[in-house]
Amino acid sequence: MNIPDFTGAAWHKSTFSGDNGGQCVEVAFHQGAVGVRDSKAEGRGPVLAFAPQEWHAFVDSVVAGEI
Repeated sequence: MNIPDFTGAAWHKSTFSGDNGGQCVEVAFHQGAVGVRDSKAEGRGPVLAFAPQEWHAFVDSVVAGEI
């Protein structure tokens, strides 16, 4: 998988994050990849990139209580 440049991506923070001192991640679906980053870094930190099928497998495992 080619890792896209996530500059200009629309990042989304979980609606479950609330006011917890910034301990949250943000996710962006951009150029055929899923990017995950630490919201505390305010866009300056690294981005982990996943193929969409990898991201969906992770989310499905969380929902099923496997992780």
